Amino acid sequence: MTRIYLVVLLLCLGLMCPLVTGIFMDKLASKKLCADDDCVYTISLARAEEDYNAPDCRFINIKKGQLIYVYSKLVKEKDSGEFWAGSVYGEQYEDHMGTVGYFPSSLVSEQHVYQEANKTLPTTVRNLQKP
Repeated sequence: MTRIYLVVLLLCLGLMCPLVTGIFMDKLASKKLCADDDCVYTISLARAEEDYNAPDCRFINIKKGQLIYVYSKLVKEKDSGEFWAGSVYGEQYEDHMGTVGYFPSSLVSEQHVYQEANKTLPTTVRNLQKP
């Protein structure tokens, strides 16, 4: 009987391990273009030309005709697509308003540029401590 409990315990621990460690996702880019140092100011307003279903939690779903505020543009690297980060906007998509994520730039057209994305920043911030 003790052996069965031990097997069940080991199985439970083995199944929980992936939950604790998480899932590794490929990095989309090393650099991004923004209008400011914190990437909080809107660069432009874009309109979706096609529907897009997000493949994972880093991306946002967009519907054809939907307006999207663009906050940053990832610098394209070899073998990768070009992605922008933004939030959806529009009355008929209120459930997605305020959600920020990436989407392929090839599926949208810029409607209005508010300011130039002239600051190149790393996509990750690392705390560098001096010894």
